[in-house]
Amino acid sequence: MTKQLYIETVGCQMNLLDSELVVASLRKQGYALAKKASRADVILFNTCSVREHAEEKIYSALGRLKHIKRQHPKKVIGVIGCMAQNHQSKVFQRAPFVDLVVGPGQLHQIPDLIHRVMENGGPQLEVSLDRKGEHRRTVEQSFESYDPLRMPEMRPSRYQAFVRIQIGCDKFCTYCIVPKVRGPEQGRNPDEILAEARQLADEGCREIVLLGQTVNSYRYQESGKTTRLSDLLYRLSDIQGIDRLKFVTNYPRDMTIDLLHAVRDLPKCAHYLHVPAQSGSNRMLRQMKRGYTVEQYREMLSKIREHIPTAAVTSDFIVGFCGETEDDFALTCDLVRESRFKNSFIFKYSERPGTKGADRYPDDISDPVKKDRNNTLLAIQNAISEEMNQQKIGREYEVLVEGPSKSSRKQEHQGNRLQLTGRTMTDDIVVFDGNLRQQGQLLPITIYDANAFTLFGEVRMEHVGPEVYSLSPEFTN
Repeated sequence: MTKQLYIETVGCQMNLLDSELVVASLRKQGYALAKKASRADVILFNTCSVREHAEEKIYSALGRLKHIKRQHPKKVIGVIGCMAQNHQSKVFQRAPFVDLVVGPGQLHQIPDLIHRVMENGGPQLEVSLDRKGEHRRTVEQSFESYDPLRMPEMRPSRYQAFVRIQIGCDKFCTYCIVPKVRGPEQGRNPDEILAEARQLADEGCREIVLLGQTVNSYRYQESGKTTRLSDLLYRLSDIQGIDRLKFVTNYPRDMTIDLLHAVRDLPKCAHYLHVPAQSGSNRMLRQMKRGYTVEQYREMLSKIREHIPTAAVTSDFIVGFCGETEDDFALTCDLVRESRFKNSFIFKYSERPGTKGADRYPDDISDPVKKDRNNTLLAIQNAISEEMNQQKIGREYEVLVEGPSKSSRKQEHQGNRLQLTGRTMTDDIVVFDGNLRQQGQLLPITIYDANAFTLFGEVRMEHVGPEVYSLSPEFTN
């Protein structure tokens, strides 16, 4: 009988890509995906350590599997990814029935590790070396990246794919655990990236999102030649079949003019830039060790809008960081009002053991204050987002159709007209009525309504095809 695999993923786009690659490697070993953990032979949790809530969510999920493991001791349960690298043997202490703990640098070993467990090899722990006390090159080699295997069924849309161009991070922001769990910053060989992109194009992918912890810091040196992100974009834009290129997440100090010119001059580059600010207070930025001032961030933003006037810029903010005063928070609110971001992702500070922030500063802002500041900043940003989206009503945009909307999936048996979603070149989500034949197409859509998060539109009449009232089996899994 075919072996069954269940995988649950939490966290960022890097984790989504990692899960796709893990599933692809296990598919080659004869595994099929199961919808429920209870039906699987192997159960994997691909984890995040950026916030405590994400880790506790995994421990809660593991606790619910305890009785299943007792009834079916041959089931293999694994914790993989960033939390595995961060907690290591602590996972076995809190959940003794776990069989695998595998860091993000060892994911390629998972098929062999599962085999060892099934052959009564006992619990398996494979993680990368700690950055402290080891030579950098030795640590780099312990964080291996493997990317050629792909699994279209694991993507949100078969027409869009993530491509990793960089692993690790060397910024060492005081609040962030990523340099510890993802290792030193390393740029991937551009020839490997191009080969993967061509493979994706051959599979029908039309949009590629380049991933890196600070993606615009990408550098690859070989034989005296340095490849930057801008150079990579020019080479990727020549690939037939790829119509859109995006990249996330950017670091403010590395938003160089050559990169802005590439985005401006290459028709395939989306005019969408995600550049986290984190705070509007210089005092907080110093304490976070972000490496720039608010004034420098404003200057960077000004350069973006000078060179790419149509660019949509989004940001991240942390509220309630150690010692943040009402005045500090007010400065953050001022920056959001002034900058008019398309959107901002706002997070309450979560202390991460092992970071400089946890070692140096007390987490002295109460949860109610963090929650209040989060809601206040979110309200400011949502009002800006809605106002900006309202200005798009009546305009026509080219939209890459991704597939059925969530509401269409829920209503597929009710005979309702099929609702689709897609994205513009500035990463706006557009919802419209259509049919399944339009998936993967670039369609001109006119916007007739909008809220803070979504645009609602209709396809230009000559592009409207026959109506379809139910989803094909590939979209009901």
